[in-house]
Amino acid sequence: MKKLLIVAHAPSPNTRALLAAVRRGAQDPAITSIEIRVRSPFEAGPADILAADGLILGITENLAYMAGAVKDFFDRIYYPTISEKQGMPYALYIRAGSDGTGAMKGVERIVTGLRWRPVQKPLVLRGSYDKAFELDCEKLGLAFAAGLEAGVF
Repeated sequence: MKKLLIVAHAPSPNTRALLAAVRRGAQDPAITSIEIRVRSPFEAGPADILAADGLILGITENLAYMAGAVKDFFDRIYYPTISEKQGMPYALYIRAGSDGTGAMKGVERIVTGLRWRPVQKPLVLRGSYDKAFELDCEKLGLAFAAGLEAGVF
């Protein structure tokens, strides 16, 4: 049984709906051998990363950068996991009020240092909230879980 960790900063009803959609996709009935653990960036720690076979990271853009909660998460897990989780597959989705570029670049700099491997293009959900974002997130969760289960990454 492979372990998928979803770490999502979901401070609003809309971001909680996005997280639920990612989880729904990852729990598709066709996926039978993935164990899913969901944590906020405040809850997640090095042990969660060390136990995971893959990670979906959901963040919000705050002041053109990743939310402070996400930066704190990275600060706490960076050194305790860097040598053991190199190559870990991850996917990223960003709820961005503007363009999401600063948040995406910030995450990419950190995960490059961790030597994690992106397996999907970052999903940036820009502008006013759109219910279609939820379908995009569900697809991301399904594709990631299916790839992890199949051993594609």
